[in-house]
Amino acid sequence: MTKKTTEKSAGAAALPLNTILDGDCIEQMNALPEGSIDLIFADPPYNLQLKGELHRPDNSQVDAVDDHWDQFSSFAAYDKFTKAWLKAARRLLKPNGAIWVIGSYHNIFRVGTALQDAGYWILNDVVWRKSNPMPNFRGKRFTNAHETMIWASKVEGGKYTFNYEALKALNEGIQMRSDWVLPICTGHERLKDENGDKAHPTQKPQSLLHRVLVGSTNPGDVVLDPFFGTGTTGAVAKMLGRDFIGIEREAAYRRVAEKRLASVRKFDREALQVSVSKRAEPRVPFGQLVERGMLRPGEELYSMNKRHKAKVRADGTLIGDDVKGSIHQVGAALEGAPSCNGWTYWCYKRDGKKVPIDVLRQQIRAEMAN
Repeated sequence: MTKKTTEKSAGAAALPLNTILDGDCIEQMNALPEGSIDLIFADPPYNLQLKGELHRPDNSQVDAVDDHWDQFSSFAAYDKFTKAWLKAARRLLKPNGAIWVIGSYHNIFRVGTALQDAGYWILNDVVWRKSNPMPNFRGKRFTNAHETMIWASKVEGGKYTFNYEALKALNEGIQMRSDWVLPICTGHERLKDENGDKAHPTQKPQSLLHRVLVGSTNPGDVVLDPFFGTGTTGAVAKMLGRDFIGIEREAAYRRVAEKRLASVRKFDREALQVSVSKRAEPRVPFGQLVERGMLRPGEELYSMNKRHKAKVRADGTLIGDDVKGSIHQVGAALEGAPSCNGWTYWCYKRDGKKVPIDVLRQQIRAEMAN
């Protein structure tokens, strides 16, 4: 452990929050309390299987990933390692926890199989399309311009976190797609070591982790990165008000990550709030509007399309054209539709103006939030 731990109770055990753990990721994960982690972001070795040096057309050498930690004797050895760390990771996840794993064509298909074999439930694969990829210098293949991330829940049917509205807001009001166009690390974002060289060959951009954490965690969640590297996951987690645990066995990477994290500041509380889905907001029964006198029994409601009307009853149901039921059932029946969102379908009159009944629901929700 390279930093002083901040502890959070997890049953009888405690978590070393906002800490970089020194050592083998499998051993360190097995030492942490079961069911204590909300989200795991994993950037495991890609097993690139490089054969010799790679040079540019001007004969300069490409700084490729040839480190010892990315070298495995065979596919079988890599698969054994992958199954072991995925098993350890799954034990740590809370019942509604989830995992992101990023990789390239060299390893992601093997990782995907191992995920399913281990019992995870795949939710999406997301393509990170690099807006500034490294060219293919030999001209014998397509330019490798993307990496793939697999997002999976711990179990099928798990109630994983998905901040749909927040991601939609990030995308200028358009539903977020599964292909993300983001640049690789360059310029000031690329961390350097004491010699001025790249501190890590596969440093991930902050923008990628920002999108992942905003979309699939909430403030106060615990995020684990078992292949911490130079700490992008921890830096973004700290800024966004999430707790993190990093595991990194390479001392050089830990030194860079610690220096980086020391300079990161958490955003203020108001800035950490994101758009939430209406489904995530507190449930308000329509009958509560009647109980509180916001709408009166006998008062008429009107459809937004001006075609239908119905009368409010004392028990919070409606009656219109001999159809009785909830605001949703009556709206669907009058429209001859299989379903209807009564909150957006009906309005009431005040001072000669039509007002959506959802305005009253939002007033109650605002009271509940205070």
